Amino acid sequence: MDLKGKVAIVTGGASGLGRATVEAYVAKGVKVAIFDLNEANAQEVISKLGADNVAFWSVNVADEDSVREAVAGVVDTFGAVHICNNYAGIGSACKTLGKNGPFPLDQFLPVINVNLVGTFNVARYAAEQMAKNAPVNGDDGRGVIINTASIAAMEGQVGQLAYSASKGGIVGMTLPMARDLASYGIRVNTIVPGLIHTPLFESLPEAAYNSLASSVCYPRRLGRPEEIAHLSVFIAENDYVNGECIRLDGAIRMQPR
Repeated sequence: MDLKGKVAIVTGGASGLGRATVEAYVAKGVKVAIFDLNEANAQEVISKLGADNVAFWSVNVADEDSVREAVAGVVDTFGAVHICNNYAGIGSACKTLGKNGPFPLDQFLPVINVNLVGTFNVARYAAEQMAKNAPVNGDDGRGVIINTASIAAMEGQVGQLAYSASKGGIVGMTLPMARDLASYGIRVNTIVPGLIHTPLFESLPEAAYNSLASSVCYPRRLGRPEEIAHLSVFIAENDYVNGECIRLDGAIRMQPR
């Protein structure tokens, strides 16, 4: 798919992996809708990249009305949706059974709702609009959905139960969603990041940061948001990538702790 002139939705696009992807898309001539709850950060992105190229919607990805209305707003503003990147997500740190008892449901459910249900919620409404597009290539392609999991889906560590379950669900729905949407010419893929240097890591002590970096096989460092963005651009452009979960992790395999 030629990205110039296309329209993308990027959830979590105000920071981290999402922001890097917004910047990469705009550099390719894409108009981008940021779905996020951090308006201040989103406005910084818009100031940098231009209001003609990027717009912001305050969206709770787990809320049906919020997503439906925002997707409709994107179509009203930019005319279509061709690409949807789902980055929005939250984490938790709690064991199935700990000193204070079983994992509380009120801590488990929000992670599932935002990460898994939220991804599905945005993807389904984006797909509804993509299906209305005229074909954009010789294969009758109309769009691509790019979800984001984590290596925790395969190698969840102690205390990552909710996060791993939510990301494992995203991996699990990749192929069936691609099959569901094949007749509409909509591809579905999932990026599976390893340890990527986002602002979260900047609060770590230097020794802890260096220990994480040295655990990566090669190259011995944390990944960069722009490397995730590069992969996203590749997936969007390459029409034969479909139904895939692609690890980008420096060959790391996480240990229990």
